[in-house]
Amino acid sequence: MSAPTLKPVATRPGKSPRPALRGRKHWLRWTVVAAVVVFLHVLAIQGTDFQPQLLVDGWKGMAQFLADAFPPDLNWEKTIKPGLDATLVTLWIGLLGTTFSIPTALLLAVLGARTTSPAGWVYQVARAILSFFRAVPDIVFALIFVTAVGLGPFPGVLALICHNTGVMGKLWAEAMEEIDAGPQEALRAAGANRIQQVANATLPMVVPQFVGLLLYRFDVNVRSSLVLGLVGAGGIGLLINQSIKTFRFDAMLTHIIIVLVLIVVVDQLSAFVRKRLAA
Repeated sequence: MSAPTLKPVATRPGKSPRPALRGRKHWLRWTVVAAVVVFLHVLAIQGTDFQPQLLVDGWKGMAQFLADAFPPDLNWEKTIKPGLDATLVTLWIGLLGTTFSIPTALLLAVLGARTTSPAGWVYQVARAILSFFRAVPDIVFALIFVTAVGLGPFPGVLALICHNTGVMGKLWAEAMEEIDAGPQEALRAAGANRIQQVANATLPMVVPQFVGLLLYRFDVNVRSSLVLGLVGAGGIGLLINQSIKTFRFDAMLTHIIIVLVLIVVVDQLSAFVRKRLAA
């Protein structure tokens, strides 16, 4: 008795079941992702007590607030001059918080990049330090330093130095990991030590990226120094907080306008410098 022969499954000429199967799997995957996203948003709405109708119901309070704020207080001695002086302090806080973090951020970036770190445990320690500085918000650092050294711009500078070290160090480390390792390996083959490799091969290749990221962080830090003033770290944020507490909403609006001008100027200056560097 001869063994039965297996007949091939009939398929349409030129058609394959694989594309249809892949299409169903692709559709199922995105359906699951969409369902998870919707579920997470439902949990988030419940967890944050998100109720847009409360905002609609409170329109009278918002209208009264805006009525009290307009027109802005344009008194030079009482409002504008102190606001300009405080805005300059805010700018200095952002500048020092950015530049004074460069040495520590650069050191941790070199130690925290896989291509330049001398050992695995050094890489892990450097990354842990960067993660700590990055994880703690600058406003928390400001509260700590205000408690330690008192009110004023100095704790704001210290807070930005700590937080910016973590953020900028991580960005710089990732920039060094993405460059071509050829020049560094050539110097290593020629007998150069690790410091010479970093100084003569790695850093020259990432200087434009470093400067661009530094300008971006300066822009962010100027905005952050405004928020730090709300917790006593000096600058225009402190005046805005005082205006709100004393119900001088017209003075608050004047200070906000001054801040808006400062942010626009910093944005334009950063864009101009980046454009010159790219040219």
